[in-house]
Amino acid sequence: MDTIALEGGFTDTPRTASHAFRAVMTAMAHPGRIVEITGAAPPAPLSVAAGTVILTLCDPETPVHLAGACNAAEVRDWIAFHSGAPMAEPGRAMFALGAWDAHDLTAYPVGTSEYPDRSVTVIVEMPDLRSDGARLTGPGIKDTAFLSLPDLDVFRDNAARFPLGLDFLFTCGSRLAALPRTTRVE
Repeated sequence: MDTIALEGGFTDTPRTASHAFRAVMTAMAHPGRIVEITGAAPPAPLSVAAGTVILTLCDPETPVHLAGACNAAEVRDWIAFHSGAPMAEPGRAMFALGAWDAHDLTAYPVGTSEYPDRSVTVIVEMPDLRSDGARLTGPGIKDTAFLSLPDLDVFRDNAARFPLGLDFLFTCGSRLAALPRTTRVE
């Protein structure tokens, strides 16, 4: 294990994790709202936001799939050391992390009619994250919200499968936005 894996975790774990958890829950409760989330200093190519989400939501019982450039030894070692989360194939993951083009969304579980919660939360590393572009409506959005999304049809199809489907977290630098499966995209 490289010494890089030993650095960059939470310095004040209880406080940092609680602030980060609140940021994730705020983003999920208000789809399209961009929030700041900090606390971790992960190895490249992970953003601060993606690393902080992983350390906040993942543990030894939470399998993670790393897609594309995120599937690097430094990243795997860092996640293993700081969260204990095991690495998994796409079909067995609870979280998937990578750039948009690296994800094979068809390989991720979308839940079952008996257990719709047994789906993957996809963490998408974005080059830019803005409050413009796609128009969002649904639970947690007073009237409308806007978010720069990579492929509108994917999110429309995902919402149409409700209660099945994927939930998305978008990260860029220290910024985070969420798009739960309940959100309608126009």
